[in-house]
Amino acid sequence: MKPKDQEVTYQIVKSLQVLSANDRGWTKEVNLVSWNGREPRIDIREWNHELNRMSKGMTLTREEATLLFKALQEHLEA
Repeated sequence: MKPKDQEVTYQIVKSLQVLSANDRGWTKEVNLVSWNGREPRIDIREWNHELNRMSKGMTLTREEATLLFKALQEHLEA
């Protein structure tokens, strides 16, 4: 476990989709992000225009994203 004062690093490996934007200029995005040098994961969260500040979000493994995709597909087709 990391000490609370240790900086979190990230690299947006690939931008997948901007879902929305708000009046403050922040965008809700789906990206492939590597956190702390780890394997990139699918990441959903809001980012500021410079991509240097972010909100709390969610990261998904490929397997989790596949399950989410299937659940959303079933829900939207109903």
